Amino acid sequence: MKAKVTLKEIVAERMVYALLLVHYYWMWARRDWHDYYMTIQNTINIFAIVFFALQAKRIRKYSKEEKDELAIQNLRRADAIGLKIMVGAVILIAFACCVECFDSRMAGYALVGMLFALTVIRFILFCIMDSKGV
Repeated sequence: MKAKVTLKEIVAERMVYALLLVHYYWMWARRDWHDYYMTIQNTINIFAIVFFALQAKRIRKYSKEEKDELAIQNLRRADAIGLKIMVGAVILIAFACCVECFDSRMAGYALVGMLFALTVIRFILFCIMDSKGV
């Protein structure tokens, strides 16, 4: 595996972080219990440990490689757009809580769902910007 680790791969792997966060919030916030939940939790926990170990190895390899400055600028632009989207979504969630459309558990689901959606949007924006060479 002498191939270089690209910034696009690193950004795509952040979606797995967000999906793990959604899963862990589901584990904390659920109000029911089924016997198969323990199997799901243990499977996700083992996956997370293996994923984090492999991710640490890839990030260490990426840090030793030469950086693509244009890709880093495109990622910063995508992050700036994502920040504006996030601020708007948080304002909407806060307003929904104020007018009692959401309870605290639903607000939490909305927040972690927004974080996952934001990582997907960030990846799509980065891919579009990086392919055009903006």
